[in-house]
Amino acid sequence: MDATPGRPPHAPRIGRLPSGPRDAITDVAGVAVGHATLADGDVQTGVTVIHPHAQDPFRHKVPAAAAVVNGFGKSVGLMQLAELGQLETPIALTNTFSVAAVAQAQIAQCVRANPETGRALPTVNPLVLECNDGYLNDIQRMAVTARDYEAACAAAGADVAQGAVGAGRGMSSFQLKGGIGTASRRTAPRAGAPYTVGALVLANYGVQANLVWGGEPIGQRLAAAPEAAAEKGSIIMVLATDAPLDARQLGRLALRAAAGLARTGSVFGHGSGDIALAFSSAYTLPHLPEAPMPAVAMVHEARLDGLFQAAADSVEQAIVHALWHADPVTGRNGHRRASLREWLIHHHHG
Repeated sequence: MDATPGRPPHAPRIGRLPSGPRDAITDVAGVAVGHATLADGDVQTGVTVIHPHAQDPFRHKVPAAAAVVNGFGKSVGLMQLAELGQLETPIALTNTFSVAAVAQAQIAQCVRANPETGRALPTVNPLVLECNDGYLNDIQRMAVTARDYEAACAAAGADVAQGAVGAGRGMSSFQLKGGIGTASRRTAPRAGAPYTVGALVLANYGVQANLVWGGEPIGQRLAAAPEAAAEKGSIIMVLATDAPLDARQLGRLALRAAAGLARTGSVFGHGSGDIALAFSSAYTLPHLPEAPMPAVAMVHEARLDGLFQAAADSVEQAIVHALWHADPVTGRNGHRRASLREWLIHHHHG
């Protein structure tokens, strides 16, 4: 929270590294994000889709890796991702009980583009990551459909809406309104051009008393939840970079998302599914074995620290943005989550 006298509160800026022009994951060239939002009474949920590039991801795969910070989660697709180190669908985010519907939509999407999928061609590995939005959303309704996934894909672009949109519509964070946040940081290695790391988070985690806001422990002052409350909920953290990294290096990068998460007051609690995923847009991997594999000079291990710093800072900033942009939402059974931004403004004027 900004302590400058007379200056209204604003979202704090994290770290010293410069941002990209949008301060979003889409500052990594080619990356696009789309949302489909369902907001109707007890149904407060949605889908968010991240496209790594504009080509068919099944035929032009990108290197990727995940880091399971705390595995209390029900995502689909992480096992093959760990084995092969490749994405072959867009990355989809949704609520826990809609994972199956969105995975089926991804499979159908791939079959439409590649009719021999599962026949002459191998099957496709859908990738759907989730958080439980059941406090605000009637999750048992399983309201998300293939049409919502397709709408999110169709809406994808460089401008990223944040807060209570898409998969973030019904999410809660620190017993406040959570949701979608994004940010980016640029870093110059010792040789060559600067690289960009972009983050997008689905924030649905945190104990309110533990909230740290841009380095300031404001959670104790919020006092809307008991200090001994269990940390549960989850967060999905997606990192994109234009740095040429292989899948093993991307696994190392993904793990640094946890550094940014921890700064906000998370201890990766027992009931919180904290999952990070990182991919590189620097090259693609062909589906067909007849196509040549790319000959790419990877970043040296000793030069990864700048990218690690960018990952930690962009994740923390994305979480800040998710909380700052989230408007209050009333959902299932009249449950309500307030806006942290409104609380900060009220207490600034008060």
